[in-house]
Amino acid sequence: MFESLSNGFRSAINKIRFSDDERALDKALDELKKVLLKSDVYHKATKEILQKTREKTKQNGIGRDSFLNALTQSLLEILAVSGNYGVTYATKPPTNILMVGLQGSGKTTTSAKLANYLKMRNKKVLLVPCDLQRLAAVTQLKTLGEQIEVEVFHSESTSPIQVAKDALQYATNGQFDIVIYDTAGRLAIDEPLMKELQEIKVAINPHDIFYVADSLSGQDGVRSATSFHEKIGLSGVVLSKFDSDSKGGIALSIAYQLGIPLRFMGMGEKVADLDLFMPDRIVSRLMGAGDLETLAEKTAVAINPKEVKDIHKKIKKGEFTFTDFLNQIENVKKMGSMSSIMSMIPGMGNMAKSLKDIDLDNSEEVKIIRAMVNSMTKKERDNPSILNGSRRKRIAMGSGLDVSDINRTLKQFEQASKFAKKLSTKGGVQSFLGMLTQQKVPR
Repeated sequence: MFESLSNGFRSAINKIRFSDDERALDKALDELKKVLLKSDVYHKATKEILQKTREKTKQNGIGRDSFLNALTQSLLEILAVSGNYGVTYATKPPTNILMVGLQGSGKTTTSAKLANYLKMRNKKVLLVPCDLQRLAAVTQLKTLGEQIEVEVFHSESTSPIQVAKDALQYATNGQFDIVIYDTAGRLAIDEPLMKELQEIKVAINPHDIFYVADSLSGQDGVRSATSFHEKIGLSGVVLSKFDSDSKGGIALSIAYQLGIPLRFMGMGEKVADLDLFMPDRIVSRLMGAGDLETLAEKTAVAINPKEVKDIHKKIKKGEFTFTDFLNQIENVKKMGSMSSIMSMIPGMGNMAKSLKDIDLDNSEEVKIIRAMVNSMTKKERDNPSILNGSRRKRIAMGSGLDVSDINRTLKQFEQASKFAKKLSTKGGVQSFLGMLTQQKVPR
């Protein structure tokens, strides 16, 4: 996600080893310049970041901390353009959000992600397929809508403008809070596309117009966003595919060149992988300090506080069951992909990339546990200790697993439960972290 920029920033900071060493500052800034340009940051934005970082560092005395603080402030000043973050809610519902962008930017998927984000915050959302050019677009949106349990507007009309009008009327009558219009894109900007978007804009009077920018598009993405902004007026940008091996510089370039706020960013393939774009939090991630605020917010939305309290009590008593385990898997899935979650934890950013392909739905271990649990009685699920030989044999036959699979999984679950119980005791976490720090890393 931010590996390229984060690693580059660390490399630049490490050039400064002593205080008041101006030559070291020059080397650090030279390294910073290479990092920014290599990451597709616009050359004028790069020049401004370098200039501000130099001035602020010298003002507070040359040193690593001074350089780090100066760079942090310089990046914040670029990203913190005027405007709102998140969604601009209407004073009287529904709030209309028009999604625009080029074909292949991830517009339809991002529309569904945004709908899921808002639904998780107790908003009644309607998705509207206005992309009637691409045959699969309507089907894709319907599939995603079913997946996240959000209604997708149905219309027999072949006119995107009429579909938008009908959807707005339907949403008003149905007391929807938010309406998200997924519009058509092209491989390149053309007049028919812009004319259609302008007519939809007039028809629905959107409260927000979000341009979905592919994070891999670099300066081409910035140029396209500029054209859309000039033609229809954008209120924000959503960065898609930010979990890829993108260079990451597009965020700084768009903020600098367009002067409109980045509202959200897609951090993975899951519908839950959409994060609010808050400049101070993004810079924190860039600097390797994680983003615990966003993680806390995601946790609060996905997991009921009472449930957390109940689970904690069960773990302390050693009563954590397979039903509890599967429920927690579902809760974690609501928070997004494992790589997205890890990127928010301080010091774990580099680990996020290695966890990119971990899928809780398709994990072999989780599949075995699901099959096993589905073959248990309620009494067995709530009290794994009663699983004797005959019960294990019956469960194996019912789930299509070998008895050895059942035995191994039960043993792992028992060990994990004991470990969790130990961590839940006073000083347990500190003891565990101390043990980790004492381990020698193999070379």
